[in-house]
Amino acid sequence: MPPEARNKIMHASLTRDSLALMASDMMGEDRLVKGNTISLLLNCSSKDEIETWFSKLSKGGKVHHPLKEEFWGSVFGDFTDKFGMRWMLNWDKPKA
Repeated sequence: MPPEARNKIMHASLTRDSLALMASDMMGEDRLVKGNTISLLLNCSSKDEIETWFSKLSKGGKVHHPLKEEFWGSVFGDFTDKFGMRWMLNWDKPKA
């Protein structure tokens, strides 16, 4: 983590049945501006699913982080779609 992010929350989550709400202090390089106050997260169930949704939803938008395996063991990527909505996609790879 960069020094300026050390006292921030990466993410917190509340879950009940199939509903999950996640929150974060992370706003990215642009800081707080109208339109970046929320992100939608899709927690995918397979490699094919995350690659398909990432490709379709990011088309015409701006990719901030391409899909890649992250330090927490999941495949993750995020982007802003062509309508200005921020998305995060995550796939928890099966444990080996």
